[in-house]
Amino acid sequence: MGRRCWRRRALAAACLGAALLLLGAAPRALRPAFENSLGSGWLSGKRRSPLQMLYDVDQGPHSAMAEVHRQRRDLLRRACSRHTRRQRLLGPEDLRHVLVDDAHGLLYCYVPKVACTNWKRVLLALSGRGRGDPRAIPAHEAHAPGRLPSLADFSPAEINRRLRAYLAFLFVREPFERLASAYRNKLARPYSAAFQRRYGTRIVRRLRPRAHPDALARGHDVRFAEFLAYLLDPRTRREEPFNEHWERAHALCHPCRLRYDVVGKFETLAEDAAFVLDLVGAPDLRFPAPPPRAKAAAARDLAERLFRDISPFYQRRLYDLYRMDFLLFNYSAPSYLRLH
Repeated sequence: MGRRCWRRRALAAACLGAALLLLGAAPRALRPAFENSLGSGWLSGKRRSPLQMLYDVDQGPHSAMAEVHRQRRDLLRRACSRHTRRQRLLGPEDLRHVLVDDAHGLLYCYVPKVACTNWKRVLLALSGRGRGDPRAIPAHEAHAPGRLPSLADFSPAEINRRLRAYLAFLFVREPFERLASAYRNKLARPYSAAFQRRYGTRIVRRLRPRAHPDALARGHDVRFAEFLAYLLDPRTRREEPFNEHWERAHALCHPCRLRYDVVGKFETLAEDAAFVLDLVGAPDLRFPAPPPRAKAAAARDLAERLFRDISPFYQRRLYDLYRMDFLLFNYSAPSYLRLH
Protein backbone atom coordinates (compact mmCIF):
# COMPACT_ATOMS: atom_id res chain seq x y z
CA MET A 1 0.00 0.00 0.00
CA GLY A 2 3.03 2.24 0.60
CA ARG A 3 3.98 4.67 3.38
CA ARG A 4 2.29 7.60 1.65
CA CYS A 5 -1.05 5.77 1.56
CA TRP A 6 -0.74 4.87 5.22
CA ARG A 7 -0.09 8.52 6.12
CA ARG A 8 -3.17 9.53 4.09
CA ARG A 9 -5.21 6.90 5.95
CA ALA A 10 -4.14 8.26 9.34
CA LEU A 11 -4.88 11.83 8.23
CA ALA A 12 -8.33 10.86 6.90
CA ALA A 13 -9.17 9.12 10.15
CA ALA A 14 -8.04 12.10 12.17
CA CYS A 15 -10.16 14.43 10.03
CA LEU A 16 -13.23 12.22 10.52
CA GLY A 17 -12.65 12.23 14.27
CA ALA A 18 -12.40 16.00 14.27
CA ALA A 19 -15.55 16.29 12.16
CA LEU A 20 -17.47 14.07 14.54
CA LEU A 21 -16.33 16.14 17.49
CA LEU A 22 -17.28 19.35 15.74
CA LEU A 23 -20.76 17.99 15.18
CA GLY A 24 -21.03 17.29 18.88
CA ALA A 25 -22.73 13.98 18.12
CA ALA A 26 -23.13 11.75 21.16
CA PRO A 27 -22.85 7.98 20.58
CA ARG A 28 -25.95 5.91 21.13
CA ALA A 29 -24.27 3.54 23.56
CA LEU A 30 -20.76 4.01 24.94
CA ARG A 31 -18.61 0.89 25.03
CA PRO A 32 -15.86 0.24 27.60
CA ALA A 33 -12.62 2.14 27.09
CA PHE A 34 -10.91 1.24 23.83
CA GLU A 35 -7.86 -0.42 25.33
CA ASN A 36 -9.94 -2.60 27.64
CA SER A 37 -12.43 -3.70 24.98
CA LEU A 38 -9.87 -5.04 22.52
CA GLY A 39 -8.57 -8.56 22.33
CA SER A 40 -5.00 -8.68 23.62
CA GLY A 41 -3.51 -10.67 20.73
CA TRP A 42 -2.54 -8.33 17.94
CA LEU A 43 -2.74 -5.16 20.07
CA SER A 44 0.04 -6.48 22.35
CA GLY A 45 2.17 -7.42 19.35
CA LYS A 46 1.81 -11.19 19.76
CA ARG A 47 0.46 -11.47 16.22
CA ARG A 48 0.09 -9.25 13.19
CA SER A 49 -3.20 -7.40 12.76
CA PRO A 50 -5.16 -7.85 9.49
CA LEU A 51 -4.14 -4.34 8.45
CA GLN A 52 -0.49 -5.16 9.09
CA MET A 53 -0.92 -8.42 7.20
CA LEU A 54 -2.29 -6.50 4.21
CA TYR A 55 0.72 -4.20 4.35
CA ASP A 56 3.03 -7.22 4.44
CA VAL A 57 1.27 -8.80 1.47
CA ASP A 58 1.45 -5.54 -0.48
CA GLN A 59 5.16 -5.15 0.22
CA GLY A 60 6.07 -8.80 -0.22
CA PRO A 61 6.39 -11.09 -3.26
CA HIS A 62 3.89 -10.59 -6.05
CA SER A 63 0.39 -11.80 -5.16
CA ALA A 64 -2.31 -11.83 -7.82
CA MET A 65 -5.10 -11.28 -5.27
CA ALA A 66 -3.23 -8.47 -3.53
CA GLU A 67 -2.77 -6.80 -6.91
CA VAL A 68 -6.49 -7.10 -7.68
CA HIS A 69 -7.38 -5.36 -4.42
CA ARG A 70 -4.67 -2.75 -4.82
CA GLN A 71 -6.15 -1.86 -8.20
CA ARG A 72 -9.66 -1.68 -6.76
CA ARG A 73 -8.47 0.67 -4.01
CA ASP A 74 -6.74 2.86 -6.56
CA LEU A 75 -9.78 2.90 -8.86
CA LEU A 76 -12.04 3.84 -5.97
CA ARG A 77 -9.71 6.62 -4.84
CA ARG A 78 -9.46 8.07 -8.37
CA ALA A 79 -13.23 7.83 -8.91
CA CYS A 80 -13.86 9.62 -5.61
CA SER A 81 -11.45 12.36 -6.62
CA ARG A 82 -13.04 12.72 -10.05
CA HIS A 83 -16.74 12.48 -9.22
CA THR A 84 -17.21 13.93 -5.74
CA ARG A 85 -17.18 17.56 -4.72
CA ARG A 86 -18.11 19.05 -1.38
CA GLN A 87 -19.49 16.47 1.01
CA ARG A 88 -21.28 16.86 4.29
CA LEU A 89 -19.57 15.89 7.52
CA LEU A 90 -20.27 12.41 8.80
CA GLY A 91 -21.86 11.84 12.17
CA PRO A 92 -21.95 8.59 14.17
CA GLU A 93 -25.33 7.59 12.71
CA ASP A 94 -23.73 7.55 9.25
CA LEU A 95 -21.56 4.69 10.52
CA ARG A 96 -24.44 2.44 11.55
CA HIS A 97 -23.65 -0.07 8.78
CA VAL A 98 -19.98 -0.42 9.75
CA LEU A 99 -19.71 -3.44 12.06
CA VAL A 100 -16.81 -3.83 14.46
CA ASP A 101 -14.77 -6.88 15.46
CA ASP A 102 -12.41 -5.64 18.18
CA ALA A 103 -10.86 -9.04 18.78
CA HIS A 104 -9.56 -9.26 15.20
CA GLY A 105 -9.26 -5.60 14.25
CA LEU A 106 -11.96 -5.55 11.56
CA LEU A 107 -14.46 -3.02 10.25
CA TYR A 108 -17.04 -4.44 7.85
CA CYS A 109 -19.59 -2.22 6.11
CA TYR A 110 -22.52 -4.39 5.16
CA VAL A 111 -24.60 -3.81 2.03
CA PRO A 112 -27.85 -5.80 1.94
CA LYS A 113 -28.23 -8.20 -1.01
CA VAL A 114 -24.43 -8.62 -1.19
CA ALA A 115 -23.88 -11.71 0.99
CA CYS A 116 -24.22 -9.62 4.15
CA THR A 117 -26.05 -12.41 6.03
CA ASN A 118 -23.11 -14.75 5.52
CA TRP A 119 -20.58 -12.08 6.47
CA LYS A 120 -22.48 -11.43 9.68
CA ARG A 121 -22.44 -15.18 10.34
CA VAL A 122 -18.67 -15.23 9.81
CA LEU A 123 -18.12 -12.28 12.16
CA LEU A 124 -20.27 -13.96 14.82
CA ALA A 125 -18.24 -17.18 14.44
CA LEU A 126 -14.97 -15.22 14.67
CA SER A 127 -16.10 -13.38 17.79
CA GLY A 128 -17.35 -16.52 19.53
CA ARG A 129 -20.88 -15.12 19.69
CA GLY A 130 -22.16 -17.81 17.34
CA ARG A 131 -21.56 -21.46 16.55
CA GLY A 132 -18.17 -22.34 15.11
CA ASP A 133 -19.55 -23.13 11.66
CA PRO A 134 -21.06 -19.96 10.16
CA ARG A 135 -23.53 -22.03 8.16
CA ALA A 136 -25.07 -23.27 11.42
CA ILE A 137 -26.06 -19.75 12.51
CA PRO A 138 -29.69 -19.00 11.51
CA ALA A 139 -30.22 -15.88 9.43
CA HIS A 140 -32.48 -14.28 12.05
CA GLU A 141 -29.69 -14.63 14.62
CA ALA A 142 -27.15 -13.05 12.26
CA HIS A 143 -29.42 -10.03 11.76
CA ALA A 144 -30.59 -9.71 15.38
CA PRO A 145 -29.99 -6.17 16.70
CA GLY A 146 -27.06 -5.91 19.05
CA ARG A 147 -25.36 -9.16 18.09
CA LEU A 148 -22.53 -7.25 16.41
CA PRO A 149 -21.41 -3.79 17.57
CA SER A 150 -21.55 -0.95 15.07
CA LEU A 151 -19.00 1.83 14.70
CA ALA A 152 -21.85 4.24 15.48
CA ASP A 153 -21.96 2.87 19.03
CA PHE A 154 -18.60 4.38 19.99
CA SER A 155 -17.39 7.82 20.95
CA PRO A 156 -15.66 9.96 18.29
CA ALA A 157 -12.23 9.26 19.81
CA GLU A 158 -12.89 5.50 19.80
CA ILE A 159 -14.19 5.65 16.23
CA ASN A 160 -11.06 7.47 15.16
CA ARG A 161 -8.76 4.90 16.79
CA ARG A 162 -10.49 2.03 15.09
CA LEU A 163 -10.39 3.75 11.71
CA ARG A 164 -6.63 4.13 12.07
CA ALA A 165 -5.84 0.64 13.28
CA TYR A 166 -8.41 -1.76 11.79
CA LEU A 167 -8.76 -3.40 8.40
CA ALA A 168 -11.87 -1.91 6.76
CA PHE A 169 -13.68 -3.84 4.04
CA LEU A 170 -16.97 -3.91 2.18
CA PHE A 171 -18.60 -6.01 -0.54
CA VAL A 172 -20.50 -4.54 -3.47
CA ARG A 173 -22.54 -5.83 -6.40
CA GLU A 174 -23.60 -4.68 -9.86
CA PRO A 175 -26.22 -2.10 -8.85
CA PHE A 176 -29.14 -3.17 -11.04
CA GLU A 177 -28.70 -6.87 -10.25
CA ARG A 178 -28.78 -5.93 -6.57
CA LEU A 179 -31.91 -3.82 -7.15
CA ALA A 180 -33.65 -6.63 -9.03
CA SER A 181 -32.76 -9.04 -6.22
CA ALA A 182 -34.16 -6.64 -3.62
CA TYR A 183 -37.44 -6.32 -5.56
CA ARG A 184 -37.80 -10.08 -5.95
CA ASN A 185 -36.93 -11.00 -2.34
CA LYS A 186 -38.76 -8.17 -0.58
CA LEU A 187 -41.79 -7.42 -2.74
CA ALA A 188 -42.40 -10.02 -5.44
CA ARG A 189 -41.59 -13.23 -3.57
CA PRO A 190 -40.79 -12.20 -0.01
CA TYR A 191 -39.79 -14.49 2.84
CA SER A 192 -42.37 -12.62 4.93
CA ALA A 193 -45.16 -10.18 4.18
CA ALA A 194 -43.63 -7.38 6.29
CA PHE A 195 -42.09 -5.51 3.36
CA GLN A 196 -45.26 -5.83 1.32
CA ARG A 197 -47.32 -4.40 4.17
CA ARG A 198 -44.93 -1.52 4.84
CA TYR A 199 -43.69 -0.60 1.36
CA GLY A 200 -45.99 -2.45 -1.03
CA THR A 201 -49.15 -0.85 0.31
CA ARG A 202 -47.48 2.56 0.18
CA ILE A 203 -46.45 2.05 -3.46
CA VAL A 204 -49.90 0.86 -4.51
CA ARG A 205 -51.64 3.71 -2.70
CA ARG A 206 -49.43 6.34 -4.31
CA LEU A 207 -48.96 5.01 -7.83
CA ARG A 208 -51.92 2.81 -8.78
CA PRO A 209 -55.17 4.61 -9.63
CA ARG A 210 -58.32 2.77 -8.66
CA ALA A 211 -56.34 0.03 -6.92
CA HIS A 212 -58.19 -3.05 -5.71
CA PRO A 213 -58.91 -2.96 -1.94
CA ASP A 214 -56.97 -6.21 -1.48
CA ALA A 215 -53.85 -4.67 -3.04
CA LEU A 216 -54.25 -1.55 -0.92
CA ALA A 217 -54.46 -3.70 2.21
CA ARG A 218 -51.71 -6.20 1.42
CA GLY A 219 -49.33 -4.60 -1.11
CA HIS A 220 -48.65 -8.07 -2.42
CA ASP A 221 -48.66 -7.46 -6.18
CA VAL A 222 -46.35 -4.48 -6.75
CA ARG A 223 -45.06 -4.41 -10.30
CA PHE A 224 -41.39 -3.69 -10.99
CA ALA A 225 -42.27 -0.51 -12.90
CA GLU A 226 -44.24 0.72 -9.86
CA PHE A 227 -41.30 -0.06 -7.58
CA LEU A 228 -38.94 1.96 -9.81
CA ALA A 229 -41.41 4.84 -10.01
CA TYR A 230 -41.53 4.85 -6.20
CA LEU A 231 -37.72 5.06 -6.04
CA LEU A 232 -37.67 7.95 -8.52
CA ASP A 233 -40.50 9.88 -6.86
CA PRO A 234 -38.97 12.85 -4.96
CA ARG A 235 -41.52 12.37 -2.20
CA THR A 236 -39.98 9.00 -1.30
CA ARG A 237 -36.70 10.33 0.08
CA ARG A 238 -38.37 13.43 1.51
CA GLU A 239 -40.51 11.22 3.72
CA GLU A 240 -37.71 8.97 4.97
CA PRO A 241 -34.34 7.56 3.83
CA PHE A 242 -34.34 4.71 1.34
CA ASN A 243 -34.63 1.29 2.90
CA GLU A 244 -31.18 -0.29 3.19
CA HIS A 245 -32.07 -3.02 0.68
CA TRP A 246 -32.28 -0.51 -2.16
CA GLU A 247 -30.19 2.34 -0.78
CA ARG A 248 -27.06 2.98 -2.83
CA ALA A 249 -23.93 1.23 -1.53
CA HIS A 250 -21.97 4.47 -1.43
CA ALA A 251 -24.69 6.08 0.71
CA LEU A 252 -24.50 3.22 3.22
CA CYS A 253 -20.71 2.94 3.44
CA HIS A 254 -19.35 6.39 2.43
CA PRO A 255 -16.32 5.05 0.53
CA CYS A 256 -15.12 8.54 -0.39
CA ARG A 257 -14.98 9.57 3.29
CA LEU A 258 -13.81 6.29 4.87
CA ARG A 259 -10.80 4.47 3.51
CA TYR A 260 -11.57 0.84 2.65
CA ASP A 261 -8.62 -1.53 2.43
CA VAL A 262 -10.50 -4.34 0.68
CA VAL A 263 -13.31 -3.80 -1.84
CA GLY A 264 -14.85 -7.21 -2.35
CA LYS A 265 -17.32 -7.98 -5.09
CA PHE A 266 -20.29 -10.31 -5.19
CA GLU A 267 -19.11 -11.49 -8.61
CA THR A 268 -15.85 -12.79 -7.08
CA LEU A 269 -17.22 -13.56 -3.64
CA ALA A 270 -15.38 -16.82 -2.91
CA GLU A 271 -11.93 -15.48 -3.79
CA ASP A 272 -12.40 -12.13 -2.05
CA ALA A 273 -13.82 -13.69 1.12
CA ALA A 274 -10.88 -16.11 1.30
CA PHE A 275 -8.49 -13.17 0.89
CA VAL A 276 -10.04 -11.36 3.88
CA LEU A 277 -10.03 -14.48 6.06
CA ASP A 278 -6.38 -15.11 5.21
CA LEU A 279 -5.55 -11.58 6.39
CA VAL A 280 -7.47 -12.25 9.60
CA GLY A 281 -5.46 -15.41 10.14
CA ALA A 282 -8.50 -17.67 9.92
CA PRO A 283 -8.00 -19.57 6.64
CA ASP A 284 -9.70 -22.65 8.10
CA LEU A 285 -12.92 -20.73 8.72
CA ARG A 286 -14.96 -21.42 5.63
CA PHE A 287 -17.09 -18.67 4.19
CA PRO A 288 -20.47 -20.17 3.23
CA ALA A 289 -20.40 -21.25 -0.39
CA PRO A 290 -21.46 -18.47 -2.78
CA PRO A 291 -24.34 -19.04 -5.22
CA PRO A 292 -23.48 -21.50 -8.00
CA ARG A 293 -22.76 -20.08 -11.41
CA ALA A 294 -26.18 -21.08 -12.69
CA LYS A 295 -27.86 -19.08 -9.94
CA ALA A 296 -25.61 -16.09 -10.62
CA ALA A 297 -26.54 -16.25 -14.30
CA ALA A 298 -30.21 -16.45 -13.31
CA ALA A 299 -29.80 -13.24 -11.26
CA ARG A 300 -28.38 -11.47 -14.33
CA ASP A 301 -31.21 -12.80 -16.48
CA LEU A 302 -33.76 -11.61 -13.93
CA ALA A 303 -32.39 -8.07 -14.01
CA GLU A 304 -32.36 -8.03 -17.80
CA ARG A 305 -35.91 -9.38 -17.99
CA LEU A 306 -37.24 -6.86 -15.47
CA PHE A 307 -35.57 -3.85 -17.08
CA ARG A 308 -36.52 -4.86 -20.62
CA ASP A 309 -40.04 -3.47 -20.21
CA ILE A 310 -38.88 -0.19 -18.63
CA SER A 311 -38.84 2.80 -20.99
CA PRO A 312 -35.45 4.33 -21.93
CA PHE A 313 -36.49 7.54 -20.15
CA TYR A 314 -36.92 5.75 -16.83
CA GLN A 315 -33.87 3.56 -17.43
CA ARG A 316 -31.78 6.72 -17.74
CA ARG A 317 -33.28 8.30 -14.64
CA LEU A 318 -32.68 5.16 -12.65
CA TYR A 319 -29.11 4.88 -13.93
CA ASP A 320 -28.55 8.47 -12.82
CA LEU A 321 -29.89 7.59 -9.37
CA TYR A 322 -27.41 4.71 -8.98
CA ARG A 323 -24.68 6.28 -11.09
CA MET A 324 -22.19 6.76 -8.27
CA ASP A 325 -22.26 3.06 -7.42
CA PHE A 326 -21.47 2.23 -11.05
CA LEU A 327 -18.61 4.75 -11.14
CA LEU A 328 -17.04 4.20 -7.74
CA PHE A 329 -16.96 0.43 -7.94
CA ASN A 330 -16.04 0.17 -11.63
CA TYR A 331 -19.22 -1.37 -13.01
CA SER A 332 -20.23 -0.77 -16.62
CA ALA A 333 -23.79 0.14 -17.50
CA PRO A 334 -25.58 -3.13 -18.40
CA SER A 335 -25.73 -3.80 -22.13
CA TYR A 336 -29.50 -4.29 -22.02
CA LEU A 337 -30.12 -0.66 -21.06
CA ARG A 338 -31.11 1.86 -23.72
CA LEU A 339 -29.47 4.97 -22.37
CA HIS A 340 -28.96 6.91 -25.60
